[in-house]
Amino acid sequence: MRDGPSPGTPARLMLAALLSLTALTSCSSIAPGVENTGLIHDIGTPLTDQDLAAWNIDVAPDGRGLPAGSGDVATGAHVFAAKCAACHGAQGQGGLGDQLVGGQGTLTSAKPKRTVGSYWPYATTLFDYIRRAMPYNAPESLSADEVYALSAFLLNQNGIVPANTRLDAASLPRVAMPNRGGFVADPRPGQL
Repeated sequence: MRDGPSPGTPARLMLAALLSLTALTSCSSIAPGVENTGLIHDIGTPLTDQDLAAWNIDVAPDGRGLPAGSGDVATGAHVFAAKCAACHGAQGQGGLGDQLVGGQGTLTSAKPKRTVGSYWPYATTLFDYIRRAMPYNAPESLSADEVYALSAFLLNQNGIVPANTRLDAASLPRVAMPNRGGFVADPRPGQL
């Protein structure tokens, strides 16, 4: 998170690797007279769509991939206190883990503070990162509702959403991040 997250990169790389492996195995030839069990040399198990879905949990900047559920600022404050404050400080000011709150207006200074509120271009990226990587000692252990609540809390702490905010798959992509214009689009075809 120090230099900004790469939305969905590990999940997309894993999916690409799995699809490449599937393509390679489907091109292999089976010796004449040998029953085609779908397995190359009878090693491994073919992947199903359900197998791939378990790995494909990334969320795109436009919100594609967001799960069902919702969470509000008040619930997020409780989850943060229980599962995040030990590393990120009671108010998100940083500690063992990165500072998450503050830093607005510092990006062009000699000592920029890259926080959720000052640096991140998409609120959906916050959800994606928390969901896949936090808490540090138990990544992917938070429910979708907890991740929505944590996102709402952190966005509120950074002055981006009001205290009565409830986020879900429809509202999270509409959150306007302060540094959205600080990034340029990737000009390569097929990139977000």
